[in-house]
Amino acid sequence: MCGIAGWIEFGRAPSEAITAAMTATLACRGPDGQGLWTSPHASLGQRRLSVIDVEHGNQPMTVETASGPVVIVYSGETYNFAELRRQLGAAGHRFRTRSDTEVVLHAYLQWGPAAAERMDGMFAFAIWDGREEKLVLARDRMGVKPLFVHALDNGVLFGSEPKAILAHPSVTAAVDLDGFRELFSMVKSPRQSVWSGISEIEPGTTVVVDRDGSRESVYWRLTTESPNLDLHKTVEHVAGILQEGVRRQLVSDVPLCTLLSGGLDSSTLTALAAAELAGRGQQLRSFSVDFEGQTADFRPDALRPAPDTPFAHEVAAHVRSHHTDVVLTPETLADPKIRELVIRAYDLPMGHGDMDASMLLLFKAIREQAVVALSGESADELFGGYHQFFSPQGRAETSFPWLADPHLPQYAAISPRQPSVFHPEFQRALALPDYVQDSYSAAVSAIERAPGEDQLEWTMRKITYLYLTRFVRLLLDRQDRLSMAVGLEIRVPFCDHRLVSAVYNAPWRLKHHDGCEKSLLRSVAAPLLPLSVIQRKKSPYPSTQNLGYMDLLKIQARDLLTDRSNAVFTIVDPAALKHAANSTSASDSFGRFVLERSLDIAAWMDAYQPTLKV
Repeated sequence: MCGIAGWIEFGRAPSEAITAAMTATLACRGPDGQGLWTSPHASLGQRRLSVIDVEHGNQPMTVETASGPVVIVYSGETYNFAELRRQLGAAGHRFRTRSDTEVVLHAYLQWGPAAAERMDGMFAFAIWDGREEKLVLARDRMGVKPLFVHALDNGVLFGSEPKAILAHPSVTAAVDLDGFRELFSMVKSPRQSVWSGISEIEPGTTVVVDRDGSRESVYWRLTTESPNLDLHKTVEHVAGILQEGVRRQLVSDVPLCTLLSGGLDSSTLTALAAAELAGRGQQLRSFSVDFEGQTADFRPDALRPAPDTPFAHEVAAHVRSHHTDVVLTPETLADPKIRELVIRAYDLPMGHGDMDASMLLLFKAIREQAVVALSGESADELFGGYHQFFSPQGRAETSFPWLADPHLPQYAAISPRQPSVFHPEFQRALALPDYVQDSYSAAVSAIERAPGEDQLEWTMRKITYLYLTRFVRLLLDRQDRLSMAVGLEIRVPFCDHRLVSAVYNAPWRLKHHDGCEKSLLRSVAAPLLPLSVIQRKKSPYPSTQNLGYMDLLKIQARDLLTDRSNAVFTIVDPAALKHAANSTSASDSFGRFVLERSLDIAAWMDAYQPTLKV
């Protein structure tokens, strides 16, 4: 896992010093090493997190040919690199290292940009082909690893995160209304970045940049198929893909663990990983996040009926993992220094409050003992775990299903009938309902209906497609930024493209065969886990219930309100913030959201000093 950055410009020699500055912004992604390579038209940089072939896998990596050098900077993991290495060896390629980076470079020499189609993994890479003076960029199928670009008149800047591109002197840190719409709508539009002039390479896509411009090619997308399998064969097929995916993703030359919440998704992966490692004579490590007093004083609500910790402990005992709880206090979660770390990880004010802070702190604690962690992210989107899959509002087919619940305060901004955190003038200028509707219409137009598919199956296909191509990318981006901010590599077996394709195309009647959420995954996991976990209701990522956390946010908000000239109040409504800061309600979820989002925006504006084009 690494961070990559670069500058390609024809007719001008890129500055190695500027590329070095761009690359330096990604130091947290690659704390183990750094490298630069520069030529008359290309300058590439890389920060390395050593996972495979720790000693010899340094980058940029170069192969000199008679027609010019071919150079790669690469982020991620290619899980089938051993198979590709054997194929390439049979074709005459010779290797100097055991790293997957060298395999990817030789795969490009053998197959050109089509090499990405042969790679199984999570990756983003850039290859400068000096033989033809062109840059090749590629991103994995599900978009697990990020890659951003900024077009120049005669070239391109690229980086694993926007901060690398923003470090170039020709790029202004600016956000316009479309950027804010993307930030606050939670719709994850294709290619759209929040920062003006910066876009995102789409998952499953390669881009070639040369003197004639830029050309994009899609090598994988989520497509509709009509498999003819019964329930037993479907469960068997899915179980086989998942088990093989976990086995592949346990390849590492550094300490590895799993994230374990005690929910169905993470518990299934933990059980599979523990069994695989036990066969190798190793014990799996597992980690959970918890909050001071949470289990003893837990208050059930509509989203979280029970605390995670007892279930996590039961699973850890069942699979015999070496388990650690990372217990966090309100003071740590509300610490402005932690908030700034979260903001700098994202480059943006995402407004998820203690859930972002706790995830960052969990990853930081894990990094002291492990370098790689397996996560259950994306299983809910794939197998149908959210209540919107079953609710009339979620199935209404008029907007993105995760925006269908008026009781969730973070989604209030899309409805003119709901109270808002935003300044009224800014709210009107955003026109978020129109933006969301346009994005929804574009998204559903890309979905293919299977022949003979009835209305229920078609509705559920659309909901699943939207979750897998839009919502899950928000979650993957969140997980990538917060983990790489502390140099931890997160792997996501549920994003294996074979598994995604198989489950997406399984009929809803099989995915919901016993009337429960994620029925198909429960059937796969039944032989692996305690019955209590198999029967456990969906519970989202945990959030602290300690009232001391809200009290600390209110103090910080009151301090922010003392300066009404603060630029944050061009975006945030001071009246809404004042009301939240003075609320005496112990269960004011909207007030909590206002506090967290306002403080995030203020911290972001202070750290980045963005130019606002509103």
